[in-house]
Amino acid sequence: MTHQPNLTRRQFLIGCSGAIAALVGSRLTSLAFAAPQHADGTPRDVLLVVFLRGGADGLSMVAPLQDPDRQYYEMARPMLQIPLSGKHALLPLDDNFGLHPFAAPFYELYQEGKLAIIHAAGLTSNTRSHFDAMAYMELGTPGRKTTHTGWLTRHLATANTTSGRSLFPVLAAGGSQPDSLLASRDTVTMSTPDDFSLIAHWYYRDDLRAGLRRLYAGETFLDQVAQETLDAMDIIETVNPGDYQPAHGAQYPEGDFGDNLQVVAQIIKLGLGLQVATLDLGGWDTHEAQAWDVEGYFADLFHELAQGLHAFYMDLDTGGTDNPVNRLTVVVMSEFGRRVRENASRGTDHGHGNVMWVLGGHVNGGQVYGSWPGLHTDQLYQRADLAITTDYRQVLSEILIRRLGNPHLGTIFPGYTGYRALGIVQGEDLPPIYGDAYRVFWPRWMR
Repeated sequence: MTHQPNLTRRQFLIGCSGAIAALVGSRLTSLAFAAPQHADGTPRDVLLVVFLRGGADGLSMVAPLQDPDRQYYEMARPMLQIPLSGKHALLPLDDNFGLHPFAAPFYELYQEGKLAIIHAAGLTSNTRSHFDAMAYMELGTPGRKTTHTGWLTRHLATANTTSGRSLFPVLAAGGSQPDSLLASRDTVTMSTPDDFSLIAHWYYRDDLRAGLRRLYAGETFLDQVAQETLDAMDIIETVNPGDYQPAHGAQYPEGDFGDNLQVVAQIIKLGLGLQVATLDLGGWDTHEAQAWDVEGYFADLFHELAQGLHAFYMDLDTGGTDNPVNRLTVVVMSEFGRRVRENASRGTDHGHGNVMWVLGGHVNGGQVYGSWPGLHTDQLYQRADLAITTDYRQVLSEILIRRLGNPHLGTIFPGYTGYRALGIVQGEDLPPIYGDAYRVFWPRWMR
């Protein structure tokens, strides 16, 4: 057997100084690539995972409306409570919960049935450490930080892609690759599609492009990786990503988060076979000065999140049978929530239970999911925090099975069993595959 070098697209890009697109004069219409497909021929979803780093305050995002929990909430948060009436009143989601008023773009998606909310969800491990909690969640092995692959990496390794040539399977939008993609060989880290270009003086660029095509014209593994990278870059350069204009009047927020969402939207529209994308929105560690009469730091940050994802969905919602939102699933999560009781600095300290969000064209939205544990002191986790009644892996597993067609839960989330669907997304309920499949797919050094 011929030895295949251990080379990734990312390494090839670095080796070629950012690499290169293209046969000179080639056109987008002359290239045809397909997204990975289900067995029935329908395209798989693109999964976007948004991580809110710092521990977002889920009880300020989605607060109780009815007594007795409303009474407990107001007593615990005399300065930070979101009111039931007035200028900044909660936006009613159902009889029991209301949405922070600065998240009005989320409210629109929720009312349209595109956004689902899961309350009292999160990581069941007993930790208040940001670093530990993020590692547990992203590695997919709560209580274990020595795992050498991320849960998304294991999903990609076990996904049954029946057809389609995926030139750009994984994108980490922003400056770094998260632990959820640890050991992924296909991840491209990108802040803007303009980064996906050849670093060379314009006078020599065309000659260098043609030279790289000739250099990697063979049939080895190296040539294959290089050719696929060049093809992807050819498409990106052809459409001139620097001039990208969001569709349907979508207004992304200014800053890195909005910019990164636009990057993901562009790559999805280019049809390069994107399967997974990740991006972060940090700054949620609100120990002090969290809010002032509802307005303030937290309100602005939550509005940025809601506005960004609303613009992202609007930008991709083209209508018709090939509407990208019909194969889009977005999941938003944070490492933990905040304490029920506010602190003396108008802030909140590290907590436990939190809110998760799922957005997409096949989401059963307009509903708050999960079993609400209550806010009486005797109902709180360690008598201080919102308890967790929905393991975050249950939400992700439903997306994996119903939207991505991957039932290998034993590999993706080792040790997790007892999965049942909450009904958050539409799709086929494949029987979960548990067991020690983890060892089948990964050598010992990567476990």
